[in-house]
Amino acid sequence: MTEQLKFRNLTLGYDRHPAVHHLDGAVRTGSLTAVVGPNGAGKSTLFKGVVGVIKPLAGRIERNGVRPQDIAYLPQVAEIDRSFPISVYDMVAMGLWRGKGLFGGIGAKDRDTVEGALAAVGLTGFEQRPIGTLSGGQMQRMLFARLLLQDARVIVLDEPFNAIDTKTCADLLLLVRRWHSEQRTVLAAMHDMELVKANFPESLLLAREPVAWGATADVLTPENMLKARRMCEAFDEQAQACVVAA
Repeated sequence: MTEQLKFRNLTLGYDRHPAVHHLDGAVRTGSLTAVVGPNGAGKSTLFKGVVGVIKPLAGRIERNGVRPQDIAYLPQVAEIDRSFPISVYDMVAMGLWRGKGLFGGIGAKDRDTVEGALAAVGLTGFEQRPIGTLSGGQMQRMLFARLLLQDARVIVLDEPFNAIDTKTCADLLLLVRRWHSEQRTVLAAMHDMELVKANFPESLLLAREPVAWGATADVLTPENMLKARRMCEAFDEQAQACVVAA
């Protein structure tokens, strides 16, 4: 199987302060991979690097012919400005921009596609609702509908199931499995280890540096999880020492 993403001695961070160090490895085309680790492990930073929001401090990311802008990216809900005056319909229709361009018109066929995506996530009837009126679960359903319209080969999901109800989680997991069955490459940052074990065949355990990467059952062992927590704690202590010394 080909490699969709390859990381070569990758270091990512902000203002020259690394948050992910020395990552080597590859994400296979069509794989379904959970990226797990303690808070502050660098999961969101890694995803921002994959989609081109930040550039590597060292090393590189190879994407096997996929441009960063063509990767479907679901950021954490906290990064979405819910006060922006836009309707659910228009927010979902933004998923067509990759094919239509920023100022491309939406025809009757496109409107059917948008309505189909809304139906697929259970939001029929919500088209004209302002996004600021949505619950957490409804917001996540809307963002998944936008991903459907992007029709991307690579899909990156940052904490897609946090703070949503059980029914919404189950419905959205069905879409993730559908993408996997279509041989799309899916990466998801996850906190719920039981959800990972039940749904993600492969996992990357990250603690600023890679701890383990491979079959989920082999990665999510108590020993590896303890090692990851201790590594993050050590990085935090080093960072605090630098602040004090400064």
